[in-house]
Amino acid sequence: MTGRCVTVLATGPLTTVQDLGRPGRGALGVGRSGAADRGAAALANRLLGNDPDAALLEVTLGGLALRAGADLTVVTTGARCPGSVAHNAPRPLPAGTELRLGPPPTGLRTYVGLRGGIEVAPVLGSRSTDLLSGLGPPVVAVGDVLPVGTAREPMPAADLAPLSDPPGDEVSVRVRPGPRQDWFADDAWTALTTQPWTVTAESNRVGLRLSGGEPLRRAREGELPSEGMLRGALQVPPSGLPVLFLADAPVTGGYPVIGYVDEADVDRCAQLQPGQPLRLVHRAVRAASSAS
Repeated sequence: MTGRCVTVLATGPLTTVQDLGRPGRGALGVGRSGAADRGAAALANRLLGNDPDAALLEVTLGGLALRAGADLTVVTTGARCPGSVAHNAPRPLPAGTELRLGPPPTGLRTYVGLRGGIEVAPVLGSRSTDLLSGLGPPVVAVGDVLPVGTAREPMPAADLAPLSDPPGDEVSVRVRPGPRQDWFADDAWTALTTQPWTVTAESNRVGLRLSGGEPLRRAREGELPSEGMLRGALQVPPSGLPVLFLADAPVTGGYPVIGYVDEADVDRCAQLQPGQPLRLVHRAVRAASSAS
């Protein structure tokens, strides 16, 4: 097919359409969703001169292949994939040519932006695919033809964002106490913030499941009435192993939240590969260390 579109030739493990999500609808039982690494998605749109809320493709562990139906401009951000010559730097994608992404050596999610944005039909004001609720466009499949819009603003003067790739070794992020810390034994916070955790293969856009550390002991039994959940919440199920909620987090939950990862650091967590170590550092400790 020709025209302002791309045809999907391969999807890799998971490719979805994402934008900034559906904020402000929690009272209706609708989560925000949107890009798991918001910073990387925003960078792609800035480099292309797109609207901040333009939709793009979120690719998990590479493997995406696209064919351009017209002369387009493309950029990739987030996890750097072999095969992309447009990483953090927009490049032409002439009609009939293909973009193929290999698996990234570090990082998990790559954002493929096209000038003009992906113009699939919005659902409740957003083009984001929410895997938990099922809202939004379907997961991208081989053979899909995705329409590309027309940008209204000129291309920016900057043609390269000189950013480091996501790290492949241990990542430290800041965490602060949550509203249900009193549901845990006195040593639980120390255990959470002093021992390394490992991202498990059961992790997804809903959240990171962590293992490898001593389970966090509860001081109170029973379950809470369901209460609001946010991206960055560290919820602790009966196993005592924390779950860090990401973009498709549920709107409510009944397990106690022991802490919250700082908003700026949640993007970094969204780039962690299974098996990668993660350290949750008390916010005050991290700040004191940075000042010294």
